[in-house]
Parts: sequence; structure tokens; C-alpha cells
Amino acid sequence: MSNAANIRQVTRDREATSRRILEAARDLFAAHGYDQVTMRMIAAEAGANVALVNRYFGTKAALFAEALATGSTIESVIAGDPAGLASRLAHRLAVRLQSGATEPVTRMVDRAGTSPEIQAILRAHVEATVVKRIAAQLDGPHPEQRALLAATMILGTGSVRRLFGPGVIEAVDAEEVEARLRAMFEISLRP
Repeated sequence: MSNAANIRQVTRDREATSRRILEAARDLFAAHGYDQVTMRMIAAEAGANVALVNRYFGTKAALFAEALATGSTIESVIAGDPAGLASRLAHRLAVRLQSGATEPVTRMVDRAGTSPEIQAILRAHVEATVVKRIAAQLDGPHPEQRALLAATMILGTGSVRRLFGPGVIEAVDAEEVEARLRAMFEISLRP
């Protein structure tokens, strides 16, 4: 095998290993919370050794931040025509509230813990992926404050699910839930 082929193979292996570590970390943080997960658990789940996990990501907090950043899907909901933003956000929340289904990143946020370091990572993540992206689509005064109101509703869904269980409002008509959420988003996002 040529030197260039060896380098490509090592790069592919590194990328695959990095992906496995991120997926394992995301799944474990989602299932157990940041405080309960160890680097050893992540390494074992990923089929890697702890030294390799440390070499790729450094600290557990840095790995948490990377898993959060690479696993989020809210950006795709926010992106698009600003006129439809309230509808897209309402649809996403209605589905989450009624189905109880959550992506690993949502569960990671729900179970993140209270350490100041992790709270800072979460705040930076929410600010970058939700607040600033929503604010960029808003016209008029105080776009970040209005985006923060929307973020409050988005993040609050996790608290409601935790307190009352999945499918908490499944008995309510799905279209009515979505319409009410849309009205709430429209009010919070308008100038």
C-alpha cells in the first residue's frame, strides 16, 4: 500500500472512531446524564480505549460539547422562510409533546446536570443554535429577546415531559395543540 493510501486509511479510521465515540457519548449522556457517565463507559461503548477518547476529545466536558454540537437537529427546523418559523417550531414541539419521542441531544439537555462548566456549555449551545439563529430571522426591535422567549418554550417541553411523562397531552387533538403552540410562537416572535 502506498503512503498516500495509508494516510487515507488512517484518516478514515480516525473519522470512524471519532464518530463512534461521539455516538456512544451522545447515547450515554442522553440515557444517564452528564454526571453519571464516565470516560471509561464511553470508551467501552465505542469499542475504544480511554486514552484514545482523551486524545480525540480531551475532557469529558469537551466531548459533551462536541456531542451536543454535532447531534442537534433544531437548526433544520429554524432554517427556512422566516414567515413560516412559528409554524415549524410549533409543529416540532407538538410532535415532541404528543409522541414523547426525543432525540439524544434533547435528552442530553434534559439530563445535563448542574455543574457550572456544563451549564456554560449548554448556554453557549442554546445561544448559538437556537437564540441567535431565530433572532437572525426576525425583523424589528429586540430580536434576541423575542428569540429567547421562543427558546424558553422549546426548552420547557423537556421539563413538562419529565414532570408528566411522555405523551402528556396525547388526548388533546393534535391539530389544536399545534395551533395553540403556533399562536404562542407568533406572539413571542413578532415585533
